[in-house]
Amino acid sequence: MNSEPLLHVRTASKRFGGDRRLLGAPTPSIRAVHEVDLDLYPGDSLGVVGESGCGKSTLARMIMGIIPPSEGEIYFRGEDVTGIRGERRRDLYRRIQFVFQDPQSSLNPRKTVRQILEAPMVELLGLERASREERLLELMDLVNMRPEFLDRHPHEFSGGQAQRIGIARALAPKPELLILDEPVSALDVSIQAQILKLLLSLKHDLNLTYLFISHDLAVVDYLCDRVVVMYLGSVIEHGTAAQIFDSPRHPYTHVLLGSVPEPGDYQSTRLKLEGELPDPSNPPAGCPFAPRCYRVQPHCWESPPPLEDYGDGHEAACYYADEPQPPPQKRSPDADTAAPTPRGRRARTDL
Repeated sequence: MNSEPLLHVRTASKRFGGDRRLLGAPTPSIRAVHEVDLDLYPGDSLGVVGESGCGKSTLARMIMGIIPPSEGEIYFRGEDVTGIRGERRRDLYRRIQFVFQDPQSSLNPRKTVRQILEAPMVELLGLERASREERLLELMDLVNMRPEFLDRHPHEFSGGQAQRIGIARALAPKPELLILDEPVSALDVSIQAQILKLLLSLKHDLNLTYLFISHDLAVVDYLCDRVVVMYLGSVIEHGTAAQIFDSPRHPYTHVLLGSVPEPGDYQSTRLKLEGELPDPSNPPAGCPFAPRCYRVQPHCWESPPPLEDYGDGHEAACYYADEPQPPPQKRSPDADTAAPTPRGRRARTDL
């Protein structure tokens, strides 16, 4: 691993609301992201997982510079990028690119593929026409699409083809970091596998760095080297993919892994994730997961546990992270009330 991180985030927080109305009380303050620390190294692939509303996409938009953090610092290549403007922001957008969840809605339906791919070349690289044409052909080859597709419009493509165009657009300015926000969740399973293989190939061939946001643990397991688990805006576990998937330390991670289906396997954990995320405008005083945790103790309600290292960089924010997790429980094929066991890292080699 390189000694200097490509991306360095320290105590980044984001709150929405809290402004005083012209008449009456202020609007509720919603805690979307709370004191997040992370380092992302060149060539690394970091997965950020959690339920909808946990702050994954808000964190990505702060890193991208789309929204400013309320507190904290974000550094890219050692440069503070919070609140940058003008040419510095343009340069940041060249070096960090975004791949969106819904490929069809993220592409301008009025423009051809050629026009869509040329836009970042002109705006961010200033390429002349001859250089743009060469780059267009290179991009189409990178995403395994035929050059004649350049003069078609987005509605003429399937979802998988449209996502390949979205990836090509992100690659057009030759970025160092790709932020991928649920890039395969809108696609059929067979198409997901093709796009994931493409992303893995591009990462190795172009020496890209990925920040991969997903609620699908099996997808993250396949693509990512390290994983951050978020809950109610906070990082509650972090480690290598092997650490997270083979020996989770936080109860929330353990339950999430239990929700990943395993075809033909009729084992399950005893655990189910009950209830909903707490109100982010009124989070629990202690551990944010306490209202839904199967291991909750009186101490958990009093103060939030710190994110502690339990060896080899495996961090967890739980007072009982060093205790063994409950063992799996056998069930019969007709049992349908319990969540299936986690898939495990080696089961994704079929992609």
